[in-house]
Amino acid sequence: MSLSSALNIAQSSIRNTARQTSIVSRNVLEANNPDYNRRAAVTTTSPGARAVEIQRAANEQLFRQNLQAVSAYNGQGALSSGMERLNLSINGVDNATSPATALGRLQEALQLYSTSPSNRNLAENTLDAARQVVRTLNDGTSALQSFRTVADQEIAIATGELNRLLADLEAANNAVVSGTRSGRDISDALDQRDATLKKIAEYVPISTYTRGDNDMVVSTRDGSMLFETVPRSVSFTPNGAYAPGTTGNQVYIDGVPVSLGTGGNTDASGRIAGMIQLRDGVTVTMQAQFDEIARGLISAFAETSPGGVLPDAPGLFTWLGAPAMPATGTLVTGLAGQIRLNPAIDSAQGGNPELLRDGGANGAGYVHNAGGNASYSALLLSYGDRIAAPMTFDPAAGIDNSSSLADYSTASIGWFDALRKDAADGANAKEALAVRTAEALSNETGVNIDMEMSLLLDLEHSYEASSRLIRAVDEMLAALLNAVR
Repeated sequence: MSLSSALNIAQSSIRNTARQTSIVSRNVLEANNPDYNRRAAVTTTSPGARAVEIQRAANEQLFRQNLQAVSAYNGQGALSSGMERLNLSINGVDNATSPATALGRLQEALQLYSTSPSNRNLAENTLDAARQVVRTLNDGTSALQSFRTVADQEIAIATGELNRLLADLEAANNAVVSGTRSGRDISDALDQRDATLKKIAEYVPISTYTRGDNDMVVSTRDGSMLFETVPRSVSFTPNGAYAPGTTGNQVYIDGVPVSLGTGGNTDASGRIAGMIQLRDGVTVTMQAQFDEIARGLISAFAETSPGGVLPDAPGLFTWLGAPAMPATGTLVTGLAGQIRLNPAIDSAQGGNPELLRDGGANGAGYVHNAGGNASYSALLLSYGDRIAAPMTFDPAAGIDNSSSLADYSTASIGWFDALRKDAADGANAKEALAVRTAEALSNETGVNIDMEMSLLLDLEHSYEASSRLIRAVDEMLAALLNAVR
């Protein structure tokens, strides 16, 4: 081998060692970056050692699995956290502000009043308990609709963020495609594209396909096109406010609506679907249950004429449709927000509380205690019996359609708690899966500091060997020049 060839080999080795050292140093620098994939310089040995390309670690199968897990966890997490907030705002700590708790106190007050019907204070206590039932249902309705309004706003924010991420994806994908066509290193552009895909997967479940020139096509799990060369339209029109019966607007991806998830361990993937399930599923069902409880109260405390000649009419509890009664077994949307105490009985509105004991809030034809007996308790006892007696409820509210009012209100809490528990358990399980898939992907594509430091030692030895070779060539050339002189 000539001295010039040896010198060229040494110089090439030093250049490639410097390049490899730069790559390893970058790996070490980005070791804590979850969106960075490890790089490696691939070398050949003929003629001499030279770096020919930079390879980026990747595992498409694990990456797709992680995207699916991220979507599932974010959909489940949105549902679970939303239900926790909903539980505190509606039912309170230990269900202290739930309709079932308020109804239980009304039953206790009513039972106590029936033992001493002549006691005006016990009559007022019963009215106070009834007012609390009304407040609970009214406030619960307001809280549910406020929650739906907030969820609607969060959906609008999420939709805007998704559109922004799709624009970022377009920029990253263009950089990948142009870099592939020109033969440049596209590792950074691929990292940016993958990081953007992970963020998009938080909002909607996605499926990816890579075609020529590393150009990527992205669709949702149900097949709606999300990105192909350019982002597809993701549109949503929020409502300014919600009332019982208001239908939330759909989120459309390329003209296809995002579907509503079902169940506590929901089949909804992505934050948007989870929030839609809260807005149009959980809260709507809760409102229906509140409305049925309100209807049951109006029915249980309805006034009847002694001889059954007159139609039943609202008694202690009334509503906007009075003097008519709500239809039996039929849901009246928004009734929980309309229920009120009957002004004829409510002392706060100038009424007579003793009409609850005697009857007659709707006129003389409904008086049961015609003799004005102060110890008369039959009507008070009948109200307690009606609360405990089976009645028909609308199955659209999601609970058994034949039970007592007391059992129905308790079942409403049970329904929500079971759903909340399933949501929390599902969130824990899906979070664990997301973490495991992320760890598996990181093990395949991430940076191992120990391995990188070992490579740095190898590169140091390579640099030393090349330096010795250059030094030897230099000494030989110096000797040759001295010999010529």
